[in-house]
Amino acid sequence: MLEEAHKAYNEKDYEKALELYTKLSDQGNADAQTSLAYMYQMGQGVQKDDLKAYTLYERAIEKKQPYALFNMALLFDAGLGGVEQNPVRAHGLFLEAAIGGVPEAQYQVALQFERGITCAQNPSEAAFWYEEAAKRGHVEAFNNLGVCYKEGLGLEQNYHRASVCFTRASEKNLAVAQYNLGQLYDAGLGVEEDHDKALELCRKAAYGGHQKAKDIIAKLQQDGKITF
Repeated sequence: MLEEAHKAYNEKDYEKALELYTKLSDQGNADAQTSLAYMYQMGQGVQKDDLKAYTLYERAIEKKQPYALFNMALLFDAGLGGVEQNPVRAHGLFLEAAIGGVPEAQYQVALQFERGITCAQNPSEAAFWYEEAAKRGHVEAFNNLGVCYKEGLGLEQNYHRASVCFTRASEKNLAVAQYNLGQLYDAGLGVEEDHDKALELCRKAAYGGHQKAKDIIAKLQQDGKITF
């Protein structure tokens, strides 16, 4: 029944999804409680009800449902849905969701450990969680893991591994990763030095909105060194 409910939701048949999720939720299914909570939170097929959403997330959290933990963390992190903002509680919930395998939670936890947000700054923990998120295909995590390898933050410095991480994120058109990879090609760090490749990546990053890349391209144009 859960797969049928998910199918109905994905097809935007919210009436059917609501009916099925409600039945499963009443039976104590944590996955259904999480999905139903999200529908109440977003007002999908039902009148928006923050209290109902919170109550359902709470029930799912009792069973350590990873996405319920993550969604609740978002509420506490930003003080949304009638919940009082509590970054410390949010960090704990993000961490539980990260342990449960939620890529975006792993990325958020990594950011918090990297910057010392609501927890002690810990580069090794940050690198660990960036890697976990990257393993699950999180594009920004690949880039940030690349920075960890490039700078030796929480990991042994390794330019080749940095280039691999930046390449993976660059292939997904992440502008900052294209810029970072271009810097490696320009300096010949972890890759064979290739100024043409570096310029090509810088152009892509500039098109993608990366400010430093745009400044570099503008300066090269101004100096008459390149033309479009």
